Amino acid sequence: MALLLGSAACGGGNGEVGEGAVVDAADAGDPVRGGEITVGLEAETSSWLPGKGTFNQPGVNVAWSLYDPLMHRNEDGELEPYLAESLEPNEELTEWTLTLRPGVLFHDGTPLDAQALKTIFDEYLTAPDSNTAASLAEVDSLDVVDDLTAVYRLSQANAAFPELLVSSPGWPFSPTAAAQFGEDAGANPVGTGPFRFVSWQRDSQIVLERNENYWQEGLPYLDRIVFRPMPDEDTRLQSLQSGDIDVMQSLRQSAVIRARDLDGVSNYEHLGSNSGGGTVNTSKPPFDDIRVRQALAHALDQEAIIEVLGGAGVTPPTTQFYSEDSPYYSEKVAEAYPEYDLEKAQELYDSYVDDPERSDGKPVGTPLAFTYSCPPDPSLNEVAQLVQSLYGELGAQVELQQVEQAAWIQMMLARDYDTGCTRVGADRDPYLVFDAAFTDGPLNMTAFQHPEIDEQLDILRTTTDVDERKAAVEAIGLVINENVPNTFSGGTLTVMAARDEVKNIDGWIFPGGTKGNGAASAQVMWGHVWVTD
Repeated sequence: MALLLGSAACGGGNGEVGEGAVVDAADAGDPVRGGEITVGLEAETSSWLPGKGTFNQPGVNVAWSLYDPLMHRNEDGELEPYLAESLEPNEELTEWTLTLRPGVLFHDGTPLDAQALKTIFDEYLTAPDSNTAASLAEVDSLDVVDDLTAVYRLSQANAAFPELLVSSPGWPFSPTAAAQFGEDAGANPVGTGPFRFVSWQRDSQIVLERNENYWQEGLPYLDRIVFRPMPDEDTRLQSLQSGDIDVMQSLRQSAVIRARDLDGVSNYEHLGSNSGGGTVNTSKPPFDDIRVRQALAHALDQEAIIEVLGGAGVTPPTTQFYSEDSPYYSEKVAEAYPEYDLEKAQELYDSYVDDPERSDGKPVGTPLAFTYSCPPDPSLNEVAQLVQSLYGELGAQVELQQVEQAAWIQMMLARDYDTGCTRVGADRDPYLVFDAAFTDGPLNMTAFQHPEIDEQLDILRTTTDVDERKAAVEAIGLVINENVPNTFSGGTLTVMAARDEVKNIDGWIFPGGTKGNGAASAQVMWGHVWVTD
């Protein structure tokens, strides 16, 4: 069964990233069993338990080794069952019946059955302190029908519900182990995935070994994987070149391009709907005023930022949450994005600064003073300095702040920041993307809400009609570009750069034989990977 719910195209998991890309992907050949690899990731994750951990691109790589997603995307961007056997909606899209595969065990021997799913849902995923509770808020209950069948009962229709089961709400973990380890469950993950947890040294490495009782016969091929967080791009590149690691993940254009020049390395690249950009905390002055947000947007030189990031001629400027190869891309939204225009930016800036009723309560003429925050990556440091200069041309006094990525995410979630750099957009169903980003929930990092967005979200939630959904996404994009809670720079070119001996990085398949979405967004299904030495 495949569910095509107006899903965004996931791009070329085989490394096809468009004109100008150079891909050196070796032929996978025949599978080889045994061996181990070390993978360098850009960041650490705070906890490995769904509902607790912040699973961005690095964390997902580890998660898809420990856990299996109930649903996943195929090479055409369509959703299909992976760990699940099927997922079927009722006519109203308010009930989704999930059937599990028989005989699947968690790493501790606990069976994966409908009762396990219910326990996970009731006691962990929807707990008040769970970071998945908000995304599951519309699920009134998960009810057991029989050993292998459960029904998600929603309070309202949701055409995008299957998408949730690709991410952490759809990664079953052992309720037995979670209860046993209690507060330490996030440091002792137990899933159904191709690899079992061995050890974790925070900020150093997590070690996984083959799951000998894996439900997919013949998988995994590797005996062992070590994941190492290596925040510095240069260190990761040098470690791959020296052979200290076997695979390197990068989401920085400059590092991706440099990886192309490494001898004996195959590069699995992907350019999807994720973009570099900025986020603005609209809940605090002066960013609660649209004039300030528009002024800052018009002051940004996208091409210059892309050049600093090393993506000139490779990654295009972006203007919205979906890339040009997505069915949700809109020319009308692109035209509405605030273009680089210092004169207009100055006019808007001065209008606010000289307003006696300005929201920050400062005297007329007082320059804006705020903090611009970024993770301490060298290329982002250069971007921050450029942004500081561009905003400084308007008269703004900008303090730069370096914050480790995990802490920066927490600051944005808590809305304890002014503005800063982030990534915007995702190859996910637009209802989930925009509902998380622009409604009253914990993932709304900009604090921006708008009645027009709410109205269009209702359309996205209640229909699978592609044209209606495209029109709704366009309407939301126009609101965003007028109010600019987010700015965009350029598309995020990602890579999994691997020694030639590491095979099948992008060649994973569904249990039924359908080809998966490759290494999209530098995320790999490691159970399908092998090494030839």
